[in-house]
Amino acid sequence: MKIGKVDLGERPVTLAPMEDVTDASFRILCREAGAAMVTTEFVSSDGLVRDVSKTIAKMHTLEEEAPVAVQIYGNIPEAMVNAAKMAERAKELAGGHGADIIDINFGCPVSKIAGRGAGSGMMREPDKMVAITKAIVEAVGKPVTVKTRLGWDDSSKIIVDLAERLQDTGISALTIHGRTRCQMYKGEADWTLIGEVKNNPRMYIPIIGNGDINTAAKAKEAFDRYGVDGIMVGRASFGHPWIFTEIRHLLDTGEELPPMSVKDRVTLAKRHFQLSLDLKGPVTGVYEMRRHLSCYFKGLRDFKETRIKLVTSKDPEEIMRTLDYVAQRWGAEAPEPEGAYGL
Repeated sequence: MKIGKVDLGERPVTLAPMEDVTDASFRILCREAGAAMVTTEFVSSDGLVRDVSKTIAKMHTLEEEAPVAVQIYGNIPEAMVNAAKMAERAKELAGGHGADIIDINFGCPVSKIAGRGAGSGMMREPDKMVAITKAIVEAVGKPVTVKTRLGWDDSSKIIVDLAERLQDTGISALTIHGRTRCQMYKGEADWTLIGEVKNNPRMYIPIIGNGDINTAAKAKEAFDRYGVDGIMVGRASFGHPWIFTEIRHLLDTGEELPPMSVKDRVTLAKRHFQLSLDLKGPVTGVYEMRRHLSCYFKGLRDFKETRIKLVTSKDPEEIMRTLDYVAQRWGAEAPEPEGAYGL
């Protein structure tokens, strides 16, 4: 599967953008685990055009992550176009590798974004969504992709028609999350409409499916049953970045890997923690790893006290010692209860 000239290989599995989750340290881990492509956290178009330093810093990517997409969001056409131009210059503005792809966020359902008419809030204004997309495609030279949802609510699932209209703007790929905005993350993702888009004879760009892919078996089923070109994994990777290894192994060999042992999870968590410290320093690096460390060891019995220690300590050395204790105390176990990830 190709997005413009970016070749992601056959049946690629990519990492979804997630605010406060998909920072550089996590993206690197997911790429090493087998993710074919990663995407930055959400980058506000308003923040970019106002030259907000924290927003510009979100575009900083590393060579180890490539290929990587910078995702922008907003609902003001001029600001979105200018933001896309800035994303195209991410290497110059934010340093590092830059952007291989520019992704437009028309899918985020959270109120602070969708409630302002951005993200999946754009599903209520499809004409404006299409116009913004067309203007961005015409303004930049890098491949442009879109991530969106089925519609605003159950009475307005417009994705089949909307997909054709977005394709006509010149985008290079379309990712569809199988829920409406009003569903948020509740209920089950509806992959039948994703499949309908993919099997529409008028569609020729790659279609990437997203939603509820929290096991290797579900990823394989999505490819086999709905014929999508790629899969995007979001919440299921949180505290479980090796899900990409599991999916890739099943797709390539037809066999499922055994659950990862706690000892191996500790090794991965320590590498993740060290990357976070190296990239963000001891204060921010510790603080922003807490949300990850709380999830690496889901399912362990009698773990509450140790988890509290992991997510409250401010001392990097103490956290490393606590991780060593986890390996000694629970190292031989391999807990992965049904539904532990991605729900």
